[in-house]
Amino acid sequence: MNPKPEYIQTSDLEIVPIARSETIPSSWYTDPRQLWVENKAILSKEWHLVGHESQFADAGQSVCVQVAGNPVIVLRTERGSLSAFYNVCKHRGGPLAVKQGTRSMLQCEYHGWTYSSDGSLRGVPNFNYVELFDKKDFGLQPVRLEIWQGLVFINLDDRATPLAERLTGIKERISPVDLTQMRYHTRTVDIINCNWKVYVDNFLEGYHIPIVHPELAKLLDYSQYITEISDYYSLQYSPFVSGSNDNPYMAENGEAWYYFIYPNIMLNILPGRLQTNVIEPLGHDRCRVIFDFYYSDVDAAKTSGLIESDMRYSADIQNEDIEICEKVQIGLGSAAYDKGRFSVERELGVWHFQSCIKNSLRNYFGPDQ
Repeated sequence: MNPKPEYIQTSDLEIVPIARSETIPSSWYTDPRQLWVENKAILSKEWHLVGHESQFADAGQSVCVQVAGNPVIVLRTERGSLSAFYNVCKHRGGPLAVKQGTRSMLQCEYHGWTYSSDGSLRGVPNFNYVELFDKKDFGLQPVRLEIWQGLVFINLDDRATPLAERLTGIKERISPVDLTQMRYHTRTVDIINCNWKVYVDNFLEGYHIPIVHPELAKLLDYSQYITEISDYYSLQYSPFVSGSNDNPYMAENGEAWYYFIYPNIMLNILPGRLQTNVIEPLGHDRCRVIFDFYYSDVDAAKTSGLIESDMRYSADIQNEDIEICEKVQIGLGSAAYDKGRFSVERELGVWHFQSCIKNSLRNYFGPDQ
C-alpha cells in the first residue's frame, strides 16, 4: 500500500459504466507529480515493447530503451537467446554498450567494467587493492523478457501476469497474418508537447476523424467504425468505402486491425505489414512517439512503392494528430476545464484505457484509499 497524493480524489478512482462516467481529471495530464505516480503504479508494472526478433539477428545486436525512467539494454547472446538487463553498471551507474571487438560482451562506457552476456561481472580495471570485494556480488540486474509473435517485450515487475495471458485472442483474430514473419525496415520518432495519455486517448477513438483527418474520413465507412475491448487491450477497425482501394492502409481483403495494448503500445496490423507505436513519457507535458515499420517482404514492398506510400500517409496522419494533441494539452491546463464525458458510441476505447489507469492506481494505493 502506498500513500495517495492529496490531488487524487478517491472518487476519481471509481470505475463506472461509460454512460455515467466522467473522464479522468485534467490534473492527471498537467500535474508534474502524476508522472512519478504513473511510473510506480503503471509503467514499472506493465509489459513494454522493445522491437522484433528480426532486429536481433546476430549475437551482440542490442537495443536500449527507457522504461519508467529506468534504462534497459536487450541483446542477443552468443548462445542465441535474448537477454535484458538494467543498463546500469554496478560500479557507479554508468551506461553499458556491446564491447568493440566482441560479439556479446558488455562494457561500461564510464570506467570500462565488462560483463558477460549472462550479466556476470567479468573485468574490473584497476581494482587490485580493493578489500572485501567479490565480483559475484556485482553482476547486472536482469529484466524479465518474453516474446510474442516475434515481438520482444520486457517488464520490470517479476510478478507481472505472463504476456501471453495479457494478449489472449489476438493471434487467432489476425490469422493467417503471422507477425513472426515480419522484418524491421525503419523508424520515425516524434517529440510531442502533450502528456503521453493525451496521445493515447486520441488514438483510441475515431470520433475526431471527420474533423481532424478529413481525407481519411472520405475513405472510411464511419457508420461501421467498431471498437472492441478486452481486459488489457482494445481493437479498432472500420470497413472502407467503395472505391478507396488506393488507400495504403487498406488490405487487399479489407481487413486491418488497430490494437492498443495497455498502457502505451499500438499495433497496426495488415496482411504483409506491421506498424508499431510506443509512447514514452518525457515529462508531464511531453512525450516521445516511436513508430516502427515492418514488412513480410521488404524488397517487394520497396519495389511496389508500398513503403514510400506508407511513410507518406503515416506522416500526414501523424502531423494532424500532433497538432490537435498539442492544442488539447493546452486546453487541459486551462482554468475552464477539469472533467468531461464520453460518447457511448465513439469513445469506448478511451473509457477502457482510463478505466485501466484507475485500476492500476487503485491497486497501487490499496483498497482503503
